[in-house]
Amino acid sequence: MDCYSLAKPLLFRLPAETAHHVVYSGLGAVQGTPIEGLLGRRYQVEDDRLGVDAFGCSFPTPVGVAAGFDKNAKIPRALAALGFGHVEVGGVTAEAQEGNPRPRLFRLPEDRALINRMGFNNEGADAIGRRLDETTLPDVPVGVNVGKSKSTPVSEAPDDYAYTYEAVADAGDYFVVNVSSPNTPGLRELQDRGPLVDILSRLKDEGASPLLVKLSPDLSEAATADALEVVRELDLDGVIAVNTTTERSEGLRNANSAEEGGLSGAPLEHRATERIRFVAERVDVPVIGVGGVASAEGAYRKIRAGASVVQLYTALVYQGPSLAREINRGLLELLDRDGFATVEDAVGVDC
Repeated sequence: MDCYSLAKPLLFRLPAETAHHVVYSGLGAVQGTPIEGLLGRRYQVEDDRLGVDAFGCSFPTPVGVAAGFDKNAKIPRALAALGFGHVEVGGVTAEAQEGNPRPRLFRLPEDRALINRMGFNNEGADAIGRRLDETTLPDVPVGVNVGKSKSTPVSEAPDDYAYTYEAVADAGDYFVVNVSSPNTPGLRELQDRGPLVDILSRLKDEGASPLLVKLSPDLSEAATADALEVVRELDLDGVIAVNTTTERSEGLRNANSAEEGGLSGAPLEHRATERIRFVAERVDVPVIGVGGVASAEGAYRKIRAGASVVQLYTALVYQGPSLAREINRGLLELLDRDGFATVEDAVGVDC
């Protein structure tokens, strides 16, 4: 039995956000110490077949940590030591924000899911930018997820995003425009063509590169296609599909399913994979696949559907620190089974 199996019952007695802070603080305590190296030797899987090159970044493995886990960019090296091939920090906003009132993070154990309505709680672009500039970052890509400050009117969103980008520009390996979180009022309106063009054009003018946009699974196919047309017109570098969903399937069993916020985890898996396929069939840029990744088989389905790399968060809560190692090992077995020499050879074969 691993240490997380022993700790998990105790963590799950705590409120979900409190438990996250316990784990987060623990990882922060080991980062930069000899224990970080021990974690790397235990959890990292080094094999050239897992490597992926996308939008100018070299990913040693295709499995990364989604935005939301390391909001304030305090533990990217510790997460890389757990075997993740990239870490996306944030969402970062121009202003420091407390986020929405607690409780705002809920477990649905029977459904292998989470619901959050965090509201972009973070220390703000200036503080996070300084931290990124002053910290020794890991030897894996570090992306920065950029959101809109809650107090900023939609009409001023381009300036807000530009301010945040400038604060983090020197340290990020790629930059993600988050217009799809369901937890900031009015944010999803920015996925409409006009506001989206204004924001992305401003960031392009500021030199943001590689520049990606993160889309909601709740957009209709027609609205998603419109957003992808903007991706092509502005020559963006990639797309992240998908964010959390506000929709609830009838099969959810836990009472917390009635809570407001974005649902993530297993209930989103199939829908996210199909949306990845939809995106990959319509753009010629790399896709980062997110939504319900919890196993090598699930990651592989998203890769075959068109994701160059994948991200996870929710499954880490339920399965613990060995998850990236298990997925990476499993991917190597699946590549061998299907006769692919590398992960890159499998990207999009089911499109």
